[in-house]
Amino acid sequence: MMSIARLLLPVLIALAALLPLAAAGADALPNEMDPVAAARLVKLSEKLRCLVCQNQSIAESNAELATDLRRQIREQIAAGKSDDEIVAYMVARYGDFVLYQPPVKATTLLLWAGPALLLFAGFFFLIRNLRRRTVTEPALTAEEQARAARLLAGDNGKLDQ
Repeated sequence: MMSIARLLLPVLIALAALLPLAAAGADALPNEMDPVAAARLVKLSEKLRCLVCQNQSIAESNAELATDLRRQIREQIAAGKSDDEIVAYMVARYGDFVLYQPPVKATTLLLWAGPALLLFAGFFFLIRNLRRRTVTEPALTAEEQARAARLLAGDNGKLDQ
């Protein structure tokens, strides 16, 4: 007969292997918030940039900071704060960079105008270089001029090669 320890060992190994899945599953639990608050959370999460990923909103990001920011938004919604107050809190804490659409002001003017300035500068240099370019054709030798004259006159006889 097998001992109890031999029977329990595979069960304990399987439970130990599944333990990380149980910890990760805690984030995927259904939200007890009402549907309106959940919609506000999603809307606000899509407006804010993940400071770690930078190309994703905090709604899309799985970074630890994005999870913390979503938790902060959830807590502020539960505290009765408005969307504008929540966004103002995030901007005060993390700066305008946290917004996907930062406001137009002196500190963000280059961010908004930069692409247009680069485009106009590129066109300016392209046009300037095209105008400066001169195409000079090499002068024809006397032999080439005579050959061209014969061709223009319609002399289709044997041409000099």
